[in-house]
Amino acid sequence: MAYYKKSQKKVNGKWYPQGVTIGKPVQTKEVANRLADLSALSPGDCYSMLGNLGKVLGEYMNAGRTVKLDGVGTFYYTPNTQGQGVDTPEEVSAKQIIGTRVRFIPEVARSVSGQVSIRSLVSENTFWEELKLDSSASSSGGNDDEDVTENPLG
Repeated sequence: MAYYKKSQKKVNGKWYPQGVTIGKPVQTKEVANRLADLSALSPGDCYSMLGNLGKVLGEYMNAGRTVKLDGVGTFYYTPNTQGQGVDTPEEVSAKQIIGTRVRFIPEVARSVSGQVSIRSLVSENTFWEELKLDSSASSSGGNDDEDVTENPLG
């Protein structure tokens, strides 16, 4: 089950559902235990593999490669640049890059007509339910409950 709250946007004053998460984030150990339940690997083996996953992804992306994990999606780097850009191609240089962002595209499958038919991380049976907060948190627009987090992409 996924949760949303009612949120008014400052830009247009309209109301929208905004995704929220509950509880603390699922940690690596819990994911490893669940993977072990679904595979022939031990929880320790899964934990060790997951612990090294970020390092391996970073090594490949730092070498200019994208990384596609079947059933998950594709990870890649993009540069974060400063300023308004330059006027000519000759002026473009690495000095404009002030940081690196990791991007992620969830895996999708397309039907014969080209329409997205499956999204790997999205269940077809997702049920959205309004998360009811106590009146003091919802009336102020704030969120004092540490176990509820707004989804920045929602």
